[in-house]
Amino acid sequence: MIPGSGGADIPELVTPRLVLRGMRAGDFPTFAKLWSDPEVTARVGVPARDEADSWAAFLRNAGSWALLGYGQWAIRDRSAGTFLGHAGIFRAMRGHGEDFDSVAEAGWVLARAAQGRGIGTEAVRAMLAWIDASDHAGPLVAQIDRGNAASLALAARMGFRRMRDVTGGERGLALLRRPGPEEPPG
Repeated sequence: MIPGSGGADIPELVTPRLVLRGMRAGDFPTFAKLWSDPEVTARVGVPARDEADSWAAFLRNAGSWALLGYGQWAIRDRSAGTFLGHAGIFRAMRGHGEDFDSVAEAGWVLARAAQGRGIGTEAVRAMLAWIDASDHAGPLVAQIDRGNAASLALAARMGFRRMRDVTGGERGLALLRRPGPEEPPG
């Protein structure tokens, strides 16, 4: 069990450059800073969050691990220990339709300093390997701002394919789906 994780048994994923671990209460200031950065949130297709909205999202993540057995990990630099962003699997119930909302969603958000360095690829590859080997293996969906070419390319490399576009964000949102490990590629 991770201290400060509220009792959830959150696995730690280690890659050559990163440690993905459950978020701890002490991670909240850097989490809130990430979500208050309008350049970061514009890439996700949502407005910057104030501290109260960030706290609610932080708590939802903890609840996801406790209730569903999966959630988001803090992405930390393996050598320096710095917070680089977060990635994981969650249920958002966004109102995009049964084919989207009934499936676990994958997501990732990186601080500006972590973007363009392959950090997202390394983190997403690790979290997908974990989910595919877990009791939660199955199809995944993702919502990505249509103007975020880097995340769309990352999703495509990881096997996500476009379902449809919907309104939202500044440029619209792409809804994507990745087949589960037992399904034929899409």
